[in-house]
Amino acid sequence: MSDKAHQKDLSDAEKLARLRLIRTENVGPVTFRHLIARYGSAAEALDALPGLARKGGRKKPLIAARQDIIQQEIDHLHQIDGHLIIYGDTLYSRPLMAIEDAPPVLMGRGHPHLLDQKAFAIVGARNCSAIGTKLAGSLARKMGAAGYVVSSGMARGIDAAAHLGALDSGTIAVLAGGVDVIYPRENTALYEDIANRGLVLSEMPLGTQPQARHFPPRNRIISGLAAGVLVIEATQRSGTLITARLALEQGREVFAVPGSPLDPRAKGPNSLLRQGANLVEDVEDILDVLRMNADRKISEPTLDIFTEETPLAASIKGRAIDEARPIIRDKLSVTPTAIDELIRLCDFPPAVVQTVLLELELAGEIDRYPGNRVAFSATTR
Repeated sequence: MSDKAHQKDLSDAEKLARLRLIRTENVGPVTFRHLIARYGSAAEALDALPGLARKGGRKKPLIAARQDIIQQEIDHLHQIDGHLIIYGDTLYSRPLMAIEDAPPVLMGRGHPHLLDQKAFAIVGARNCSAIGTKLAGSLARKMGAAGYVVSSGMARGIDAAAHLGALDSGTIAVLAGGVDVIYPRENTALYEDIANRGLVLSEMPLGTQPQARHFPPRNRIISGLAAGVLVIEATQRSGTLITARLALEQGREVFAVPGSPLDPRAKGPNSLLRQGANLVEDVEDILDVLRMNADRKISEPTLDIFTEETPLAASIKGRAIDEARPIIRDKLSVTPTAIDELIRLCDFPPAVVQTVLLELELAGEIDRYPGNRVAFSATTR
């Protein structure tokens, strides 16, 4: 795993400022990370937001989330014995910090020390077979005995069975709604067990009811926490396969349990196996692969594109940004374009291109997409 080079004990004031930053309009996870890298602290980044957004073409001022509202959110979290887990703090999961769009803020109930242990994800169908349920519980228990915390999404079916199997050794449930919102309601007893003995996590504000659009972002956290993801039963168009795809994009190992071609729930795992996923019949199939990868480091994203500069260098870069702004806008379209490709086409330094993109996103002009890509926002074109 990566070292803690970019992690430190954050002050309460900085934690509050980072929560304000991510709760501000047009600030997403990638932009949050670049703002922290560029300005060094959330407080400095908050001060810079209005000017950046104005340069990006925003007409009305960009106003940061109100401090009193954010403090109320923190107070509410403490009232339910919750934990505020902030990107860059020592509590934050190191593997999760390494993904491109790591959540800037997580809220947790339970035992946050589990984030400092190696993890493995088990996911699958809600409408699963009895065999699938039994296998999920058994593999989760065995992974726990091997020293892994099991992460999943607390859905009915395979997810719930995996959590139950790993309760004694440690399990992390990642929710699509607020950490205080139990979904589905039938898993209320499981939620309470995990909050007492494991860890419940969410990046969503407290009280948020889960909606369909919340689940893919939730899935990136399940896989991002883990060294690998095991799929047990999933239809061809299920959300479980989104988790597997995200795991591949994050550089994680993907595992699958094969099934009968006559069972629609086997189509997802069988498809993954045809694409090169690791076949699993017992826990040793997983552990053998993880042992081979034990020395592989998961590194945080490069954050040094914004370096300290002399006043002269800053002035030169300022002129370059003014020159670059219309050229970069001209290269963008509603079709996502890789940022590396923009840098190549425009022939500007990465810091200049990233600064212009920061301005445009804060102005609401562009959206970011997986794979380090950007495009004009549909609402502005």
